[in-house]
Amino acid sequence: MAFGTKDDTDEVMNEINMTPLVDVMLVLLIIFIITIPVMKHAVNIELPRASNQPQDAKPQTIRLTVDAEGKYFWNDVAVDEAKLNSLLQAEAQKKPQAPLHIRGDRSVRYERVAQAMAAAQRAGMTQIGFITERTSP
Repeated sequence: MAFGTKDDTDEVMNEINMTPLVDVMLVLLIIFIITIPVMKHAVNIELPRASNQPQDAKPQTIRLTVDAEGKYFWNDVAVDEAKLNSLLQAEAQKKPQAPLHIRGDRSVRYERVAQAMAAAQRAGMTQIGFITERTSP
């Protein structure tokens, strides 16, 4: 076949040329044959053993409730403001610190709940949350 001349046999090929595909597959096969023994070679080491015992338990959540009269309850035990401040300071010093969940009665003045939040913040409590009821749509 000469360049510049047109042949009548120039038709579209309907077959895939398999030779490059076979060449690529053989090269990949050779690469895998060479690299697999290298990956199997390992250094024997003795790994440390671990126990399935929990190392440190999560601290128990503290429930601070403010009832309708504005009284404070520490985990369902009535406390006054002085005792509340000392309990908050003692819990703030613990590591890890227990989360404080504040539950306020719907009819209590917000001032009492705000005083409890301020006391917790002054004591150094960092995890403070509120307990509310879900309302139906």
